[in-house]
Amino acid sequence: MKLRCLRSITVNEPAVEGRSVRAAIECRDLSGRRAEFVLRTRYDRSPGERPEDLLPLFRLAAAMPLLNYGLFADEIRLRFPLARADASLLSDLLAIFSRDIFINKFVRRKNPYLRPGVAPTPEEVTRGNARPRALIIADNLVPDAPLAAGFDENSCGVLSSGGKESLLTAAMLEEIGGTVYPLYVNESGGHWTTARTAYRHHARTNRRTRRVWTNVDRLYTFMLDHLRIIRADHRRIWNDTYPIRLCIFPVYIFLLLPLFCREKIGNLLIGSEFDDPRAPKRHQGIQHYYGVYDQHQDFDRRMQRWYERRLPDLTQWSAVRPVTGLIVQRILAQRYPEVARLQRSCHSCHREGARVVPCGTCSKCLGVMLFLLANRVDPTRLGYRPADVRALPARLKSGGLRLDADERDHAAWLAYGPGNPLGGSAQPHVESIHLHPATADLKLVPPRFRADLVRILRRYTRGGATLRNGIWHPAKVP
Repeated sequence: MKLRCLRSITVNEPAVEGRSVRAAIECRDLSGRRAEFVLRTRYDRSPGERPEDLLPLFRLAAAMPLLNYGLFADEIRLRFPLARADASLLSDLLAIFSRDIFINKFVRRKNPYLRPGVAPTPEEVTRGNARPRALIIADNLVPDAPLAAGFDENSCGVLSSGGKESLLTAAMLEEIGGTVYPLYVNESGGHWTTARTAYRHHARTNRRTRRVWTNVDRLYTFMLDHLRIIRADHRRIWNDTYPIRLCIFPVYIFLLLPLFCREKIGNLLIGSEFDDPRAPKRHQGIQHYYGVYDQHQDFDRRMQRWYERRLPDLTQWSAVRPVTGLIVQRILAQRYPEVARLQRSCHSCHREGARVVPCGTCSKCLGVMLFLLANRVDPTRLGYRPADVRALPARLKSGGLRLDADERDHAAWLAYGPGNPLGGSAQPHVESIHLHPATADLKLVPPRFRADLVRILRRYTRGGATLRNGIWHPAKVP
């Protein structure tokens, strides 16, 4: 294998200065040359009366982005102590993300960012090569101790991006009486263009809206510059997916956790919707999550074990996990139409005058327009150009739509009928509440919210569905 690029990546002790945190990250290539990047975070207000008490969270926030590079370095060295729970979490995530990156960035599809000859040969697709090369080495291990307690079980911090899932999650929780905190991570690059419309609305209408600025997106570019397997002109390549990184939500979570501690927010919500569990989870014997582990219920469960040891009474879950993106879009557009106008689910949002509008051509835009048409909603209401709506059938035919097969086929069938451009047929379970504890366990929704959320979901779905022998069957929703 030709993936080894670095001798080491080192994270130095973060420095907290008022509302800002910085951590120097350095890497050494195979010749020993050293390069440094300063990872910076800035909170919109003080992260706490005693931010030094939250230093373990700032340390983990600085370490999380480097879990994307375990296949390429000999060691990831942390110049600070780690609690045993923290070390265990980092080790588990490093192994999982390394497998996912190996399979989904090097094996399953062509990666345009790679230099010629880097992709593994069929003989090199082995469990051993999918394991992380890097060892995580901390200064020392210390006993676990709670970092904060006394969380409010009615307070809900929603990781917000301007996408349909987080907008719907916040809207439903507000309707049923939750104390909602829309929480935004403002990366220094173009991602903020996508989130800005929803952020400005929330900042104007909800005093609990919070924003954390970070330059982590520049760290990812810095790392690409120092991976010899990546093309030197990677900045000039546009693709619908990231070159390497798949560890994304853990970075956001640990940047935001100081706010959960300061505000005593007891629920952490990610807008993770349903994924059909029937897709094979192994490729040539190597387990993987199709690049979305941090949106899978397994990730929630792993984080919950860490919270029990470090942030007792904090709960991580999703309000939309039992339903498909088609249903998420339906509820948002039909029940909360004014909120739906804030949605910007797009890889390349841009300005047209004072408005930020979606590009209309990326994979996300194709999916959103298809969902809107399937739900009899005019996509121009969400800023899509009429020309892009007219061109949608031809673009769907040409590929680029990334959805579960049943969801894709059913949405196309609803939008265009039997003669639809994808040749899709009706798949009724797509409009159901999926009752599948392994991937969509309603019991993970706290009891104080569960009945009211299910009541809303039931109104826009066609009963429940349960999986038996690989086939979805109608079922009664409890």
